[in-house]
Amino acid sequence: MKFDFEKIVIFVSFITSFFAVFLSNGIVIGVPAIAREFAMNNVIQNWVPTIFFLVVAVFTVPAGQISGKFGVKKSLICGLILYLIASIGAVFAFSTESFLFCRVLQGAGVAFVNVSAMAMVVQAVRPENRGKAVGFTVTGVYLATSLSPVMCGFLVYNLGWRSMFYFIIPFLLMCIILLVWKIPKEWKTYENDKIDTVGSIIYSIGILLFIYGFTSLTTMNGLILTVLGLIILGIFGAYELRVKSPVFNMNLFKNKKFTSSNIAALCSYIAVMVVTTILNYHFQYVRGWDAQKAGMILIITPIIMAVMAPNAGKLSDKIHPQKLAAIGMSIAAVALTILTFLDGKTPLYFVILAMILQGIGMGLFSSPNMNAIMSSVPPKDAPIASASQATMRTIGQTMSLGILTLVFAWIMGTLPLAHKYSGMILQSSHIICGISTTACIIAIFASLVGIKSKDKFNTDRSD
Repeated sequence: MKFDFEKIVIFVSFITSFFAVFLSNGIVIGVPAIAREFAMNNVIQNWVPTIFFLVVAVFTVPAGQISGKFGVKKSLICGLILYLIASIGAVFAFSTESFLFCRVLQGAGVAFVNVSAMAMVVQAVRPENRGKAVGFTVTGVYLATSLSPVMCGFLVYNLGWRSMFYFIIPFLLMCIILLVWKIPKEWKTYENDKIDTVGSIIYSIGILLFIYGFTSLTTMNGLILTVLGLIILGIFGAYELRVKSPVFNMNLFKNKKFTSSNIAALCSYIAVMVVTTILNYHFQYVRGWDAQKAGMILIITPIIMAVMAPNAGKLSDKIHPQKLAAIGMSIAAVALTILTFLDGKTPLYFVILAMILQGIGMGLFSSPNMNAIMSSVPPKDAPIASASQATMRTIGQTMSLGILTLVFAWIMGTLPLAHKYSGMILQSSHIICGISTTACIIAIFASLVGIKSKDKFNTDRSD
């Protein structure tokens, strides 16, 4: 019975992780059709994906405390219901405002789903199986990353953009049903704590200003907002140390394994989030390929990551997870070093080799590093740890795309992306890949610091 219970928990976590990412990635394919129907200008059009990530970032940390107080399973169900309602609302959206409002609700729902799903896995699955379970959850993320553009492209082309939202509805309903009828347990770790409303507000304002500012860092307003956001986040950290029931327990960072794994996660997302865009530019603007041919090659890396993740997670139940993370990030650093020297004459097999190495490296890094984060805190703090890793992912992805924008604006100014400017595209790509390689190296050292730490994991492993 226990085995079946764990299988259901892992399955629900896998499905929810998949569909939490599915629309966040795939929506880009449908944006042109959505913009045409609602007559959006280019500024509003760009807000379709951006507003979702902003809302996820704002709600992630508060979701950790809320799920711990009222129950991880209950929070996951509420997050899925909100996501479901917002998706149905998007289907019936009649204006730009109504559609963007649904995207806001989706972001809030997904924030709770991201935090609660991982926290449930950690608390429901036995410690000796935790890495394997985490690996399957991470696999859901990678599969959605690789498949969502293809699947959403098919849906939008054949059935219209609303079909993307129709598609996820039965899967969300299935997860809600399984949670209600097949997972009887509930996990409450902060039941007697008060909700830190003030801390949540300070965090939300700080992270909102930081992420929004970083996405427009090339402007003076963007720079001011980024700095202001960092200052407010600093105030948030100081405030949390003085609160009896903080929305985020800053004392967790006294654990070097927790801190180093979070730093490694942040650096990994800074390093790799931008690689797909760089390679897409290389294939389409430097080599002159069409989008379909480029897409078929770009799927290589995420597919390898999806295959590697559950196996690496299972392995991290037996081997120190940060050792595996350091090895994986070292392989990823080699891949990015290769891409740093990419030019129009680089053989295709050499590019594919780099993509394969990146897939192996990130697949070997992500699940063990996630396992290290979740295993380095007491079980009662699993919701906060889950919120922490989700926040690192959001901030890392935002910073990665911000660096891309900043470097291309510096090298190319306002010139359009085109084959005739391939030299400047390559120059920009070299700088970005160099920055990404540096981020990988920092992640390696962070993992090594965690390995040497005397802090213990909350598992049955002796190491």
